[in-house]
Amino acid sequence: MTLYEWSLIGIAGSWLIRLTIIPVVVTQKESPSTSLAWLMIVFFEPWIGLGLYVLLGQDRLVRRRLRLRSLARRFQSPVPPDVAGGHADAGQLETGAETSDSQLNRQQQTIASLAKEAGALPVTDGNAVELVSETLAFIDGLIADIDSSEHHVHLMFYIFEDDEVGRLVGEALIRARQRGVECRLLADAVGARSLFGPLAARLTQHGVETLAALPANLFRRGLARLDLRNHRKLAVIDGRIAWTGSQNIVEESYGHSKAGIWHDLMARITGTAVWQLQVIFLEDWYHETGQPLPAEENYFPRSAQPTRSGSVALQVVPTGPDRPTEHFQHLMVEAIHSAQDRVTITSPYFIPDEPLMCALQLAAARGVQVEVIVPARSDHWIVDAAGRFYCGQLLNFGVSIFLFEDGLLHSKTLTIDGELGMFGSANYDVRSFQLNFELNVLLYDEQATREVREIQQRYQASSRALTKDEWQSQPRWKHLVSNVAKLFSPLL
Repeated sequence: MTLYEWSLIGIAGSWLIRLTIIPVVVTQKESPSTSLAWLMIVFFEPWIGLGLYVLLGQDRLVRRRLRLRSLARRFQSPVPPDVAGGHADAGQLETGAETSDSQLNRQQQTIASLAKEAGALPVTDGNAVELVSETLAFIDGLIADIDSSEHHVHLMFYIFEDDEVGRLVGEALIRARQRGVECRLLADAVGARSLFGPLAARLTQHGVETLAALPANLFRRGLARLDLRNHRKLAVIDGRIAWTGSQNIVEESYGHSKAGIWHDLMARITGTAVWQLQVIFLEDWYHETGQPLPAEENYFPRSAQPTRSGSVALQVVPTGPDRPTEHFQHLMVEAIHSAQDRVTITSPYFIPDEPLMCALQLAAARGVQVEVIVPARSDHWIVDAAGRFYCGQLLNFGVSIFLFEDGLLHSKTLTIDGELGMFGSANYDVRSFQLNFELNVLLYDEQATREVREIQQRYQASSRALTKDEWQSQPRWKHLVSNVAKLFSPLL
C-alpha cells in the first residue's frame, strides 16, 4: 500500500475511534466533567486516548469487587453474639458499643448518617485515640505493638518501601512470626513495588504472608483499569490495637524527595472501633485472595473484646469506587455547610470538585474563617499547578490559603468548629473521592478534635500566607499552566 493509502486509513481510523468512543464515555457512570475530559483527550489524540481509556477508564474491577463482597457475606464468621448486634460481614459491622444518636448534637447526627451511607459503619464510643505526627514515633510505636503481639498482625499500606524503615518493620514481623504469631501484609502493587523483591522474599521465607493489592499489569482482572489503587494505611494487632492515618511504611524523606521531609498524621486506636478496622482489612484481604481466612472468629477474640478504653466517639469511613462515593462528597459538603466559626483543611493535593469548592466559598462568604493548608511544593507538579488554580479562586472569596514550607505536608485533616474532626488517607481531590480505596476516621469528640486542631496550627506556623496580590502578580505563563492543568482535574 502507498503512503497516501496508509494516511487515509489512519485518518479514517482516528474518526472511527472518535465517533465510537462518544457513546461509550457518555454512558459510563462518570461525572460530566470527567466525561468531557476523556472526550477531549480522545478528540485530540484518538489513538493514545483510546489506549488510555481502555487501561484507565473502565470499572471491571469495581464490578468484581462488588461480587466478592456479596460472596464474603456468606463466608465471614459472625462476631461473638454477646458483643455484636449483627453479622459482621464485609462492609457491615455493628457492635454493642454503637453510639446512640442522642449522644451526638444535631450537626453530628447529620454527618454520622451521611458517613454511614458512605461506609456502612456506625459510630462507636468508648475509644482511646492517640495522635502521632512524627514519622519515627509512629514507626517505633508500631514496632513495639508488633513485638507485643500474641495472635496476629495485619498490615495494609499503600507504600511499604524496601528501605531502612521497611526493613525494621519487616524484621518485627519476622520476630512475631517466629513466636507463632500470624502475620499478614497487604501492600499496593504500585505504591509498594520496591517491597516485592528481596524484602518480600525474605518475609515470605519466614512465614509472613505477603500479598500485592491490585496487581498492575495489562491482564489484571480482565483489563480492569490500572489507576484504581488501594491507598489505605492500616495496622491491626490482636484485634485490640489499630493504627490508621496518612503515613506509609517508608523513610520520612521518601527516598530523598525534592519536596523535602514528609509530614504525616497517624492515630493509635484502642476500644470499640478496632473490630470495625479489622473487618476492613479482612474485606481487602478477601478481595485479593478470593478466600476467607480460616476461623475468622479468631480475629475477633473474646479475650480481646472491644471493651471501652476511653471516651472518644468516632466513625470509621472506608471509601472507594465500589461504594457510593457521592455520599462521602455529600458528607464533606454538609460538614462545611454546617460550620459556624472555622473550617481548616490540610491536604498534600488539593483539587476539589465543584460542590466542595462551592461549599468553601459560601462558608467564607457568610463569615466563617476558612483555612486551607497545602504544601508549597508537592511531588506532582501538574497537581500543584491545578491546585494553585483552585487556591486562586478561593482567595477571591476570602478563604485563607497557607503554603507549608517545612517539607511536604502529607497529613489529610479537617476540623469544623472544634466539634468535628477528620483524618485519614484521603486527599481533597477527585482521585481520592472516586478512584482510590481510602480509609478515614471522623471524630465526634471536642478533646480529640482539639488535638487535631493543635497539629493543624503547628502546620500553619510553618507556612506562609498566599495573598491575592502575590497570586495575581505571578508571570502570565504560570497562570496559563494553572489554567491548562485545571482541565485535567477530573482525571488527576
